[in-house]
Amino acid sequence: MIVGVVKEIKGHEYRVGMIPSGVESLVRGGHRVLIETTAGIGSGFSDDDYVKAGASIADSAERVFNEAEMIVKVKEPQPVECEMLRKNQVCFTYFHFAADRGLTDGVLRSGCVAIAYETVRDKEGRLPLLTPMSEVAGKMSVQEGAKYLERPMSGRGILLGGVPGVEPATVLVLGAGVVGTNAAKVAAGLGAHVVLMDVSLDRLRYLSDVMPANVKLLFSDASLINHHIIEADLVIGAVLIPGARCPVLVTREHLKKMKSGAVIVDVGVDQGGCCETIRPTTHDEPTYIEDEVVHYGVTNMPGAVGRTSTFALTNATMPYVIRLANLGYQEACRSDSGLAAGVDVHKGVLTNKDVAETFGLEYRPFNP
Repeated sequence: MIVGVVKEIKGHEYRVGMIPSGVESLVRGGHRVLIETTAGIGSGFSDDDYVKAGASIADSAERVFNEAEMIVKVKEPQPVECEMLRKNQVCFTYFHFAADRGLTDGVLRSGCVAIAYETVRDKEGRLPLLTPMSEVAGKMSVQEGAKYLERPMSGRGILLGGVPGVEPATVLVLGAGVVGTNAAKVAAGLGAHVVLMDVSLDRLRYLSDVMPANVKLLFSDASLINHHIIEADLVIGAVLIPGARCPVLVTREHLKKMKSGAVIVDVGVDQGGCCETIRPTTHDEPTYIEDEVVHYGVTNMPGAVGRTSTFALTNATMPYVIRLANLGYQEACRSDSGLAAGVDVHKGVLTNKDVAETFGLEYRPFNP
């Protein structure tokens, strides 16, 4: 199979879909790998690194899209890339369709086979290709939130961990999955008062055994959110429904009750976000203010730490890439129902039920 890797063109996206060792594995298996020139620069890999691993270098994304049978990316195809996707071509990347009708329509029109990292499941029903970036985003959410609590950033002027004799910040984390757990650990490690909320009692019971004493674990309901959001200096939105839009937990009415200069970091913004007033932002302009509350909605947070994120992501994705290349997507999906669950669009047909319900589109299950 010809496997193609293009340079990510989303703003300040420094990750790359494959590292040189991944190229070596594919080439040893008899496959050809085509890498767009400078695709790996943001993660510290030169064209020479890829050539030494056995890849061919393409002078343009157009050539990669034209020749490759499977495209391996990191972020969702941008509009210009959707135009280059071909019928029957496999595209393996993050898509987050439920947050973007234009992307959904563009991929449907292309006739490609869209396999979404975020909906692939393992044998235990977990999301193995979402987990590594959720770990990065969870840790970064506190790092970014702490920065934007600073007064020059329009925040409250609070040091997250405080100092002796001065109260630390209060951090409210909504969702105790991978993002929320990592956010709570980092915030607690810095000395903040942390409130971590989730609807799963089993998850809360587990976390009660591993979280430090300055993390308060609470069952999430509307009244408790309403109570604790008033006290929060930093709110981390860490809610996920795989493949579907996030439920709205933080409303416009909540903002009116929050402290002036408080910060909201909504990690789920690429799935619509759990804050009613969140909208996608970029690393160039990461924040905006509504009702005196700072909103941070960068949709590719892990892209800012490209080298760390690329290694973390490709550690998880490469076994799937190799299987897809060796077997073809149909046989690979027949032998792995969790991989089949990642096929969100198949040759012009929407095969993700949650996305179909979000946009009121026709849904048909994928049968490899």
